[in-house]
Amino acid sequence: MKSWQLVRFLAGIFILVSLALGIPESPVFVSEWWLAFTAFVGANLLQSALTKWCLLETMLRKLGVQPGA
Repeated sequence: MKSWQLVRFLAGIFILVSLALGIPESPVFVSEWWLAFTAFVGANLLQSALTKWCLLETMLRKLGVQPGA
């Protein structure tokens, strides 16, 4: 996977997991505070779309993940 694909993959996983942990009707509910993490991931996606820079993608590239076009 290229770095941009991995960023979107991880963002999707983070959102789904934090929703599962933050919605009271979920069988794996922990706390509604997990919804704040969902908002944080969404805000980071919005920020990266507007600035064309993503911290996670920078970190992944430093770990050796190939950038993609």
